[in-house]
Amino acid sequence: MAPRKVIITCAVTGSVHTPSMSPYLPVTPDQIAADAIAAAEAGASILHLHARDPRDGRPTADPDVYMQFLPRIKQATDAVINITTGGSSLMTLDQRLAAPLRAEPEMCSLNMGSMNFALFPMLDKPREWQHEWEPKLLEATRDTIFKNTFADMEAVLERLGKGCGTRFEFECYDVGHLYSLAHFRDRGLVSGPLFIQFVLGILGGIGADPDNLVHMKRIADKLFGDSYQFSVLAAGRQQMPLISIAAAMGGNVRVGLEDSLYDGRQLAKSNADQVRRIRGILDGLSLEVATPTEARDMLALKGGDRVAF
Repeated sequence: MAPRKVIITCAVTGSVHTPSMSPYLPVTPDQIAADAIAAAEAGASILHLHARDPRDGRPTADPDVYMQFLPRIKQATDAVINITTGGSSLMTLDQRLAAPLRAEPEMCSLNMGSMNFALFPMLDKPREWQHEWEPKLLEATRDTIFKNTFADMEAVLERLGKGCGTRFEFECYDVGHLYSLAHFRDRGLVSGPLFIQFVLGILGGIGADPDNLVHMKRIADKLFGDSYQFSVLAAGRQQMPLISIAAAMGGNVRVGLEDSLYDGRQLAKSNADQVRRIRGILDGLSLEVATPTEARDMLALKGGDRVAF
């Protein structure tokens, strides 16, 4: 039997952290492209990408900004490009889909439900803010909801999945999201092999601890049997401990400055730092890292030659 391969996803910038939290957070198209390429060279086979306004680092859904870095990453690497459909809770669904619909990527993320996506506790740490928008955005999450209704999810599956041949990283922030995914599977709107990302540690979702990881895996096994691949991301300081457990349980892993700004006890100076760290852990567990080609085969992706950029 061939040895199991582990997919490393790297989430390069996200929309959770702000520029004042780390000088190493990639913000401009040049920085996002350079960090993504370096992460792929370090061993990431999937690159999960958001865009930021190059003037001040705030999250943006502008497809013109995406097109300043997507072609450069594709030209420099063979990594699977995975574009967010989440963006931020302040964006409309049409805004969130603008870049993916233009790019027609192999993969997109899809949050499996509406939720309280609370970032305001990050205001508790005193800091000097570089931009006025940063504390305002964090505070806004106290009284906003990330909206992804069943109608919204159906629209994403229809417009991107059926319309563009894009497959999905199904982001499940709690157990109920697994049941929502099973609902779409039962209706024939999604089919395997499913790629399910267990998201642990966002306030409003399931907490980041081993018991919850085991529970999510048990319920996914109950619902999907052997017709899915799972991956794990854990927010903040639980990132490396929980994704290491996930790898030992037979899962895949996600790192990146979207999920944690640290490499050990120090600020990560690049996304590649985190990729190299988890790759060392996987080596210690005698697990092999999947190449982009192997990841495409595992997840039945359409191939990088069938994207629109």
